Amino acid sequence: MPGLAARRDSMQCRQRSRCSGVREIARETVSFTWGMFCSIHFQPGWTIPAAAAGVDSAPVPGRIAPMKYNRRSDPFLHRLYDRLHETPMQRKLRKLAPMPVGCVFLPWPGLTESEARRHFRLMKRLGYTCLKQTMPTPQWPAERTLRLALEEGIIPFWYAEGGYEDITPALLRKLNLPADMDIDQALKHPRMIKYQHEVIRRRIARGTAAAHIAGGEGGKGKPVDPSWVPGVVGSIKGHELDPQALPHFVQWLRKQYRSIERLKQAWNFDHVGISNYDWKSWDDVLATLKEGMPGREYRHIRDALRFRADMFTKQYVTDRIARQKQIDPHEPLRAGGEMGLFLPFASRGTDMEQIAREMAEGGSFYPSIHLAWHFEEVDFEVARPVFMQAQIAHDWAKGIWSATWESTGGPQYFSGGKSPFVEEARNKTPGFTTDERTMTQLMLSYLAAGFKGFGLWAWNHRTAGWEGGEYALLDRNRNVSPRAVRVGQIGQAAVKWRRELWQAHKEPLVGVLQDWENEAYWAAMAVTGRDKYKAEPVRARIGVSRALINANVPWEYVTPTDLRGGLGPRYRCIYMPAFISISSDLQKMLLQYVQQGGRLVLDLPGAYYDEYGRVYSTDKGTCFERTFGAVLNEFAYANANTPYTLEGVSLTGFTARITPTTARVVASYEETGAAGITEAHVGKGTAVILGAQASLNCWRPGNDATEKLIVRHTLGRYQSPYACEGVLAYRLAAPAADHYFLVNDGPARAVVLDTKEYRYKSAMDAITGQKLALGAAIEVEARGGRWLRLEK
Repeated sequence: MPGLAARRDSMQCRQRSRCSGVREIARETVSFTWGMFCSIHFQPGWTIPAAAAGVDSAPVPGRIAPMKYNRRSDPFLHRLYDRLHETPMQRKLRKLAPMPVGCVFLPWPGLTESEARRHFRLMKRLGYTCLKQTMPTPQWPAERTLRLALEEGIIPFWYAEGGYEDITPALLRKLNLPADMDIDQALKHPRMIKYQHEVIRRRIARGTAAAHIAGGEGGKGKPVDPSWVPGVVGSIKGHELDPQALPHFVQWLRKQYRSIERLKQAWNFDHVGISNYDWKSWDDVLATLKEGMPGREYRHIRDALRFRADMFTKQYVTDRIARQKQIDPHEPLRAGGEMGLFLPFASRGTDMEQIAREMAEGGSFYPSIHLAWHFEEVDFEVARPVFMQAQIAHDWAKGIWSATWESTGGPQYFSGGKSPFVEEARNKTPGFTTDERTMTQLMLSYLAAGFKGFGLWAWNHRTAGWEGGEYALLDRNRNVSPRAVRVGQIGQAAVKWRRELWQAHKEPLVGVLQDWENEAYWAAMAVTGRDKYKAEPVRARIGVSRALINANVPWEYVTPTDLRGGLGPRYRCIYMPAFISISSDLQKMLLQYVQQGGRLVLDLPGAYYDEYGRVYSTDKGTCFERTFGAVLNEFAYANANTPYTLEGVSLTGFTARITPTTARVVASYEETGAAGITEAHVGKGTAVILGAQASLNCWRPGNDATEKLIVRHTLGRYQSPYACEGVLAYRLAAPAADHYFLVNDGPARAVVLDTKEYRYKSAMDAITGQKLALGAAIEVEARGGRWLRLEK
């Protein structure tokens, strides 16, 4: 929709033209898209009801799901995993098993219809199946481009066959096809294709007028709706709420706490150093909020962040999905956006996990993955961070269709804007060699994380100005490049094996715990403390992920929402990286997880605050002590003033004084002999305190000894079920075959994939079809990768 603009914050310097109009886009926004025409960018949010709404530490409404499972028949709880977010939309998608291989087509001055058709035919011949989107010019309105693409067999929307009407027995009979016809045969049948293409033509003709819900800030979307909260949509100010939003915030607080006394207790008015207001009415609360509260109290900051996230979803996400169901219930939406997944979302009042879970009804969740835009936080490192970004997007959307519908298609050298969030990157050129080998790393990482489809920016480059000559699959002269060929080959393989990939699951040995509440308290600390605090939980997440990737340990991200859903036993081990805040609800779930056989590892700084921003009690008899078999007496800090060494590793950052109660001392600080690592046997499981700032210190590469410390104490008696020395190895398990994705960030080499206890009948290159000898050396190209299919 031409002219659609997202609010530009003063710190946002990204100006990427997207969809069918040129507009400014704030970098930390989320795009919500119908078809190809319209990406509406917004500041997102959603939540389950706020944890422990009262001061009596009541848990989030809803019980902890019983952890009953049959490890013998379903050791990774795949059936439960698939059921958690099952909806009519997701059932349809699983039935169709779409695997879009899409790209953006950008018309240029002088483009003729015959030349456009030639490009669409070329796309199809190389293995591309759809357009991710297009952009208009005066000579080429979007409708013309989309219509021509469809005529040449390229579905003109990002979702490809995923946007088909559901293929039901009734539809098959309507088309004079057998009601029990095989779904894949039906998808190929000319009558079905003709019917579904007519559906798409109607969508092209409809444009965006029917589907569009006006966006922007303030009351633009619902000018007569008294429940509309100004200053939420389009704003990224985090806890700093618009004055017009404050009355709505007070109403939200009334629902959460129910009385002023409970609010005052929750906001720690009875603690020293915290301002104590003599509120008699909710109007008094509003008056204080308008004046502004000091940032020393953390719970009210957390509440403001939670409110922003809640209100966004209430008035923007849910309504869009409901409206789309009325317009066209078969057409999926996508939500995700123009932001890097290494940003500290909680500090922006954003809850990406709940955005993802909402898309169970809406369609698909996606990240935007561009090398120049979304990797500043890791100093433009690619091979491992790209998997981390894909992994967390997929794992926030467990059981929900996810893919990277906005990702790099070609080289970048000058883009990335001003790098407003990472000061260190502002004077660095964001240049990348993005050849066929780099694209192999990216696409295999996407598939390995569980993505099912690709949306690449772009088939061809912009011809003038901003990002001119960058991002394209074709070369600068619009000729086919080796990169375009390789992407098409991988896409063809993904389409060929799409049924297996849709049936496949990850089988994680380790769950890396990620919690919005923990990140919100880090963000609250950053309001009056160091700005870096809000990024610390993200860096810790990167650090433990790096350690597990380098050790070829299968893992995935897990959240408290997943634990409430009963997925705890899916993970033999759970790692808690830099959990500065642990809620009572979460601590109870973790105790239950350990008692029933899990291995839990907490590193530092951890267990510092509770869900109210109060110093967390870890004394004898507390839930913490019963979980870890130790008292966490106090924290210390390793630096030049006071050195600490643990198992030969020279430490930097947080250490702790730990008093074991039922735990044994696994390792001691070498300088003092005091407990440095403890392990408690609780019920059927174990819980470990790793007395080091381990994950935080591994967010940059090169900390091999600390990475090994993490892996060693995370796994304990467990070991990875496969190994492949010299490359990064990921595995997806399907009923008929397992798919291994090998990513090489070094020179060409021959490697051996050791599948240990797994037994296979045959092996092949999933892209070329080349047969491989089981257990033999496998050649992997320099800075590229290899996709293997091992038949069971």
